[in-house]
Amino acid sequence: MGWFGDTVDSIKSIQIRQALTQAINLGLIVTSALIIWKGLMLVTGSESPVVVVLSESMEPGFARGDILLLHMNKDPICAGEIVVFNVDGRPIPIVHRVIKVHERRDTGEYYVLTKGDNNPDDDRILYAPGQRWLQKHHIMGKAAGFLPYVGWVTIIMTEKPIIKYIIIAALGLLVITSKD
Repeated sequence: MGWFGDTVDSIKSIQIRQALTQAINLGLIVTSALIIWKGLMLVTGSESPVVVVLSESMEPGFARGDILLLHMNKDPICAGEIVVFNVDGRPIPIVHRVIKVHERRDTGEYYVLTKGDNNPDDDRILYAPGQRWLQKHHIMGKAAGFLPYVGWVTIIMTEKPIIKYIIIAALGLLVITSKD
């Protein structure tokens, strides 16, 4: 009958108890992933402890598809550090290097100007209209490490959604048909 016929027969033979066990196992996997993510947020102090580099603006330091590990602490941000920041009105965070820091001595607040290593100009054109500096609330975290090219999985699944659906369907089929 072949692989497909065996798979259909396997799905038909699933008992209610086995289906419940598989559903609970899937729920435990999802819950574990969320707990790990929240734990990383707590340990790193960053709202997003892991981000994928989406463009070539930081080459040669970081390539498109690298995963950055972030941390955020009370230390002031210094020129030369690589930060991930959100800009008002833009849903996707940006990874760039700090080129200038301006600190107000009276309030202790600091303002940051960034630039991609591979870009000719600073990032003011990327900031919200009228914004010339980033403030602390824009910064998601500082780069603490990276994993080269591992983020390509995320990029491919974002740019070609059909691949994401095929992978989800295959994993779902695997969960449904597994006997253990």
